[in-house]
Amino acid sequence: MKILSVDTGKTVYPIYIDNNYSNLIDAFEKAGLTGRSVCIITDTNIEPLYMDKVTSIMNGHFSMVCHYAFEAGEDSKNLSTIMDFYKFFIDNHLDRKSVLVALGGGVVGDMCGFAAATYMRGIPFVQMPTTLLSQVDSSVGGKTGVDFMGNKNMVGAFYQPEFVYINTDTLNTLPYREVAAGIAEAVKYGYIIDSDFLDYFIDNKEKIKALDSQAINDVIYFSCKAKADVVSQDEKENGLRAILNFGHTFGHAVETLSDFKMLHGECVGIGMLSGLYFSVKRGLIDEAEIEKCEKLLEFFELPVRIKNYSIAEIHKQMFNDKKTNNGVINIVALEKIGKAYTDKTALSEEIEEAIKYIVE
Repeated sequence: MKILSVDTGKTVYPIYIDNNYSNLIDAFEKAGLTGRSVCIITDTNIEPLYMDKVTSIMNGHFSMVCHYAFEAGEDSKNLSTIMDFYKFFIDNHLDRKSVLVALGGGVVGDMCGFAAATYMRGIPFVQMPTTLLSQVDSSVGGKTGVDFMGNKNMVGAFYQPEFVYINTDTLNTLPYREVAAGIAEAVKYGYIIDSDFLDYFIDNKEKIKALDSQAINDVIYFSCKAKADVVSQDEKENGLRAILNFGHTFGHAVETLSDFKMLHGECVGIGMLSGLYFSVKRGLIDEAEIEKCEKLLEFFELPVRIKNYSIAEIHKQMFNDKKTNNGVINIVALEKIGKAYTDKTALSEEIEEAIKYIVE
């Protein structure tokens, strides 16, 4: 088992990376959470796969263990589902000392975290991510929330978990499309933080695609470490943390327009191509880098172009992104491979040109 630490200056918590749940109770004990009532939040995809296993491990170590499973999918990521959570918590007498556990992917983690942040003005919660995307990104850093009026993560809070427990064995039950979506999010760190990590991805792409144990553990470890380092410096996205949105401003617009039928990671991959194109046109990186990224995404069977949406539609949707300030769309671009920055001077023409690159 590997252990990383996230230190925001206000809170410190560990990230455990393991290939089973054998150390789960130790993690709860170290966090001082055993003996309390626990509610596991999951979805209808994960419930039949891992709920029995996790509850059997937890039974006897807590005063009460219950669980709530909602309909899997982005369609459930809304305030109505959160209200269902609250009703369940009240019916099961959860109090301020109770613990919520997010067992599932990014949607589960975001919603469970938001419920924890708001129920009784905040109760402890734990992240147990089961998808690659949530293991390399969304479970770390304390971003929680739900979609609202068709806009991605529009309502939410920064709220850190007590710990993150990653069991890489859960990836073996993940459909390949979901694996690929997580890979796109992990590749991002090579572009914004460490070019050597990007080289590692390219050199080991066959092993990573095959979920080779050592390779996938390396990917998860580096991704978590990179994000933990950024979050430790900027918990609430007042500066540096914004670079983690590379590909997201373009990608969220595409994801929303697709009515969330495209996966988040798929859209981030496409968005990275727009971000690379923008950086090329600014004269910051070589044009060959776009082709390199396209080939890598295609190897992992990820989309590199979109159709059915116009440049104007995508551009308009980008104004609804949380990273837009005073009507200005902030673009995360690259000074070079491995170093990102937030560009607040992007002209509409430049943004539309970058969008045009990804539209068939």
